[in-house]
Amino acid sequence: MTDFIPYGRQSVTEADIAAVVDVLKSDFLTQGPVVPAFEEAVAARCGAQYGIAANSATSALHIACMALGVGPGDSVWTSPLTFVASSNAALYCGADVDFVEVDDRTYNMCPIRLGEKLDRAAASGTLPKVIIPVHLTGQSCDMAAIHAHASKHDVRIIEDASHAIGGSYRSEPVGNCKYSDITVFSFHPVKIVTTGEGGMAMTNDPELARLMRLDRSHGVTRDADMLQQENAGPWYYEQHRLGFNYRMTDINAALGLSQLDRLPQFIDRRREIAAIYDRAFAELPLTTPHQHTDSASAWHLYVIRVDQQNAAQNHRAVFDQLRGAGIGVNLHYIPVYLQPYYRELGFKPGLCPNAEAYYSEAISLPMYPTMTAEQQHKVIEEVHKAVCGASIGRAAE
Repeated sequence: MTDFIPYGRQSVTEADIAAVVDVLKSDFLTQGPVVPAFEEAVAARCGAQYGIAANSATSALHIACMALGVGPGDSVWTSPLTFVASSNAALYCGADVDFVEVDDRTYNMCPIRLGEKLDRAAASGTLPKVIIPVHLTGQSCDMAAIHAHASKHDVRIIEDASHAIGGSYRSEPVGNCKYSDITVFSFHPVKIVTTGEGGMAMTNDPELARLMRLDRSHGVTRDADMLQQENAGPWYYEQHRLGFNYRMTDINAALGLSQLDRLPQFIDRRREIAAIYDRAFAELPLTTPHQHTDSASAWHLYVIRVDQQNAAQNHRAVFDQLRGAGIGVNLHYIPVYLQPYYRELGFKPGLCPNAEAYYSEAISLPMYPTMTAEQQHKVIEEVHKAVCGASIGRAAE
C-alpha cells in the first residue's frame, strides 16, 4: 500500500549516508575510532561521564545487569508496560523478575506503588538487587521519587530510556544518571536517533563502565593496567569475565554520530506533531498523553486510549478500522507478565490492573520527524471517523 503511514520511520539524509560511506572506505569497519567518538558525543550531550556502545539496547541492558552483579538468587523489578527486553535482561543473568504497577496517567512505574512494594519486600527479606524503571513513550519516570525509595533500601537502578534520548527530567537531560547507576538508550530504526541497530549504556561510575566494556567484548582486555600476567607481546590479551560479543561497529556508530547532530530538530518536530494531535483530539472520546510537570518527553510514541463507554466502537474495532485505512497504528505494549513465557514462570492476570486497563484501550499513532502535514491530517481524520463515526474538517486541527 503506497499511502500507508507507519507508526515510526527513520530519517536518513545524504549526510548520514556519507558518514557511513566514509567508514566503508576507511581501514576500520568494526572496532575503529568512530565508536568511541559516538560514545563521547552521547555522553557529552547527556551530561554523563561514560558511554558504552553495544549492538542493541537489549545487549546494553544485559551488560548493565551483569555490571551490577545480578545473578542467580537475585531479583530484578521493572515495569509491566515495556518490551520484553527490559525483564529478559535479568533472566539472562539467572535472576528472578517481578513487576511494579504503573501510574494510571503517565503509564510509567508508580513511585508510590514501588515504595509500598519495597517496604513489604524489606519486611520479608525479599528486596530486589536492581529496579529498571522504563521511560515509556519518551517521558521520564519520576526518577527523584524512585531514587528516594530505592536508596532507602540500597537497591540499584537502571533506567531503561530506550524511548527517551533527547528528553529531560527536572530540566536536565535524560541519561545523566543523576538518579540511577546506569541509563540505557536504544538506536533501533523507529527510535529517535538510529544506528541501524544499536544501544548505549551511560554511567558516571568508572568501575561500572569498565565492567560493561569487558562484558560487551567477551570479557577480554588488552589494557596493560588490567593484565594479570606479564605482557608477552603485542598480540597478548586476557579474558577476565565470561562476556559476550555485543560490540557496536564503526559503520553503525557513524550513522548514529551523524544523526546525533539533528537530535534537537528531531525532538522539536516530534513535539510539534504531539501538540497538533493534542488540539485535534481534545473533544474526542479518548485520552491523550498526560505529561508530568517535571518531564519534557522525547515523544518516541504518541499513545491514545479509547473511551470504550463513549466511543462509537470498541478498542479493537477502532484499531482495525485505522489499520484498514492505511494508518500503521500499533500497541505498545502488552503487559510483559501476560506473555506465555512469563505465565509459565507463574505470573497471572490481575497483577497490575492499571497496566492491564491501559492495554485494553491503548493505540500508538504515527509519530516521526518526516511525517507530513497531509499525513497527520489523514491520521486525525481517520481517528475521528473511528471513534466518533463522522469526519471532521481541517478547522478541528
